Amino acid sequence: MRIARPTALLAAMLLAAGCTTGPRDAAGTTGPPTTAPAATAVPTPRGTTDTFSPTDIAWLQLTVAMNERVLPVLDTVSSRATDPAWRTFAARLGRAHLADLSTARRLLADSGAPATNPHEGHDMPGMVTDEELAALRSATGVALQRLAGQHVRAHLEQAVRVATAEQRGGANPATTALATEVIRTGSTGLTRLDRWDRPPAA
Repeated sequence: MRIARPTALLAAMLLAAGCTTGPRDAAGTTGPPTTAPAATAVPTPRGTTDTFSPTDIAWLQLTVAMNERVLPVLDTVSSRATDPAWRTFAARLGRAHLADLSTARRLLADSGAPATNPHEGHDMPGMVTDEELAALRSATGVALQRLAGQHVRAHLEQAVRVATAEQRGGANPATTALATEVIRTGSTGLTRLDRWDRPPAA
């Protein structure tokens, strides 16, 4: 039974994600890190022909964890933002992330990886904490949109970063295809945020 060889990108991806269990300080950094459980190579499920490498599994687990954190942010913005453009943007992004989350969960199930989330309780770049989500939900008007912009940008930048690592180093075609979609969605979202953040011409 063929098992894909681990790649150096697996470790690099987890380091890039900054997976820790320590609290963030005022500068947005985290306390002493706790190493995340390493993904292991998983045999090809019966009836399939594609191997899931450790890089594939690590990225899928990150994608699930990151999407689960950002969806409440997008739901809040789509229902409470005063700017119709922001509500539309958040709703569309939310639908894309929900679809990606469903696909990532299905692929993890296909891989035979444990259903448990190894990043449960971890604070990573691009992940909104419970405190930050509470602050967002208590904000209104321009303040809500400003906070949402910061959180969504951080999420999309990190999502594109780790998806690029998967795209380059993953083994499973369906998983790398999902990474390509994540990059497309993230890049489009970042372009929209850039336009909104750009000061008006004099």
